[in-house]
Amino acid sequence: MSGKVRQKTSANAADSSTQSINERILKECHGLYTDPDSGLVKIGESLNLSLLTPRKKITVLLIGNHSAGKSSFINWYVEEHIQRTGVAIETQGFTFVTSGRKRESLTGNATLHLYPDFEPLRQIEGVTDYLTTEISTSKQKKFSLVTFVDTPGLVDGDMKYPFDVNKSILWLGDLADLIFVFFDPIGQALCKRTLNIVEALSEKHAERMKFFLSKADEAGMESDRQRVMMQIVQELCKRPGLNRTGFDMPTIYVPSMNQKQSRCVNQIDEVCKEIEKTINGTIQTTLNSLERDCDNIAQKVEQTIEDDRVTSSQNLKSRVRGATYGFLGMLLPFVLLTTFLISTQHKALKTILGQDLVDTLTIYLGPLSKAWNSIPKDYTMYVLAAILGLALFMLLIAKFVSRTKPTMSRKQRRSLLEMKDYVQSVVKTKKQTLYSDYLKQSVAEQDL
Repeated sequence: MSGKVRQKTSANAADSSTQSINERILKECHGLYTDPDSGLVKIGESLNLSLLTPRKKITVLLIGNHSAGKSSFINWYVEEHIQRTGVAIETQGFTFVTSGRKRESLTGNATLHLYPDFEPLRQIEGVTDYLTTEISTSKQKKFSLVTFVDTPGLVDGDMKYPFDVNKSILWLGDLADLIFVFFDPIGQALCKRTLNIVEALSEKHAERMKFFLSKADEAGMESDRQRVMMQIVQELCKRPGLNRTGFDMPTIYVPSMNQKQSRCVNQIDEVCKEIEKTINGTIQTTLNSLERDCDNIAQKVEQTIEDDRVTSSQNLKSRVRGATYGFLGMLLPFVLLTTFLISTQHKALKTILGQDLVDTLTIYLGPLSKAWNSIPKDYTMYVLAAILGLALFMLLIAKFVSRTKPTMSRKQRRSLLEMKDYVQSVVKTKKQTLYSDYLKQSVAEQDL
């Protein structure tokens, strides 16, 4: 098992040389779980353990009112005009923006095949027709480790979406690692639909949500921006789930779109820092989960082998009990029938067994044979039937108490021990190497 892993690791060395350290770590961790021959998910299934496969990228969900600048931000981050801006509301859908080997666009069905974790989206009527994926070859910033999910612009009024947009966004929020909420100071920043969704998301994912005043360069003077921000914050704080102190809302805008040459402080780098912080947290969580899953597998193997040992011991006791009752079931009728023949067919036995053997049986079983003389001849057959019935009953008890439970073969036990050795030596050693590579980015080598 470990030999296969080493071969595959060396085979992928050329590909990993072009990746960043963080990208390589997440990819290799993902491979340790999904390898078809020795993946932890496959090992876990054989032990009835359900293990979650770590993702190779973090998912960033962007929500906000129509024209809040979500698509423009993605284009700026990727440094490629990959997302159309200013799209009509009625044609907007969900767009996954991710990195890949070549520029390509995928439809809804292809998107769900690319992201099997999002397959339940298909159950929301109409979403698949408004679901696309844009693949870019960009290597800018941390894009190789990020999948952006651009959502439809939210508006109030009689606007009817071709699918349940609220339900779709709330479902996506459960899978997102980060949720960016963009408020447009010149649009519908206080859109009730946006505020309602934000409140619903905050009930479960408040720690993942980050708020930004987008297009801040178009808000006018500094006093105008402050007024808009106060209105937004006050409106948010009216909501029970959003009533918290220290409300942080950086002002951001795409530098290349600052046509009015506004001097507004641009904190768009804070968005990048949040993404990088989440990536680092995801790597640490993935490595920690990898070690924990290895320990769980090792403990499960030990427990399985111990349970099998206990079962084998119980099976042995059951066989001994069964043999005891079986022996009694056979011995009792033999003794009683022999004494019966001694008392009633003494001469016939001498002819069949011989004088010496009959004399020996008479010495040991003589006292019991006298008991037959006290039984009336009319009841002799009933007593014999009762004896045979008792013997049959003893044999049935023997069969019942000798039942055993299935146990593992030597080959199965050896396979379990190989699994334990694999996760404890190969996988955990690999995890330690990946952790060291990760820490070298920020800690001096002599401190490791």
